[in-house]
Amino acid sequence: MANLKEVRNRIVSVSSTQQITKAMKMVSAAKLKRATNAIVQLRPYANKMKEILTNLSANMEQSNSPFVQEREPNKVLVIVVSSNRGLAGAFNMNVIKAANNLITKQYIEQYNKGLVDIIAIGKKVQEFYEKRRYKVIGNNNELYSELTFENVSKVADTVMELFANGEYDRVELVYNQFKNAAVQILRTEQLLPIECTIAAHLSASKQVDFIFEKKKKSIVEELIPKSIRVQLYKAVLDSHASEHGARMTAMDKATENAGDLLKALKLSYNQARQAAITTELTEIVSGAAALSNG
Repeated sequence: MANLKEVRNRIVSVSSTQQITKAMKMVSAAKLKRATNAIVQLRPYANKMKEILTNLSANMEQSNSPFVQEREPNKVLVIVVSSNRGLAGAFNMNVIKAANNLITKQYIEQYNKGLVDIIAIGKKVQEFYEKRRYKVIGNNNELYSELTFENVSKVADTVMELFANGEYDRVELVYNQFKNAAVQILRTEQLLPIECTIAAHLSASKQVDFIFEKKKKSIVEELIPKSIRVQLYKAVLDSHASEHGARMTAMDKATENAGDLLKALKLSYNQARQAAITTELTEIVSGAAALSNG
């Protein structure tokens, strides 16, 4: 059995850890509220924009936009959205696994030829892929310091420029979609080129016709880049809310585990103290008996 000093030190250590996890849980809960409000407000706008673009694509001839041109995916860019910090359970590892599964299942030939590159949004993903000698484009770790549409749009504009110049033939997006504090849904979406054929089919089935002030073609040319920026911004906001939800859940569980460990340590401490007292009493009685016999 451990001695009293060791057990006492462990109790102090676990108590300090429990206080830290409690504080982190409270901070994440406060941040989660703000992050949830942001994504809840953006989703209807993003979905409506996608619906309008879908309707336009269904009711017009083939667009000349470079962002809808289907090409053989010889070179692939994967955008992986994670976080800058850990202590969020399996949040970061899950999105990395999803990205790796996407690469190995759909783009294994391109990967073997070294034609799969990464754009990392979040320090954890950046470090993971840099250590494994992937080509990681840029550094977007500061994005979460000031998470605005303008800052995310810079990343989206870079991606669109690379795609339009023919440097990449396919752009995939991997992120955690926020459902609630305890549940995050892994999403893998094709960001570029925009899948107009599927969109057109879905829109045609609704058979909704709109009257447009401008020509449909000019509206589409404006909407497509804006839609790509909004979809990337939505993914980052989703991931941001998911991160705080995952961290709050992880810290809650850690606090609970620390409480259970404290109970076990206090029981062990009491047992060790009782054993020490019993030993001391036994020694005193034995000594007294020896003196009386002497």
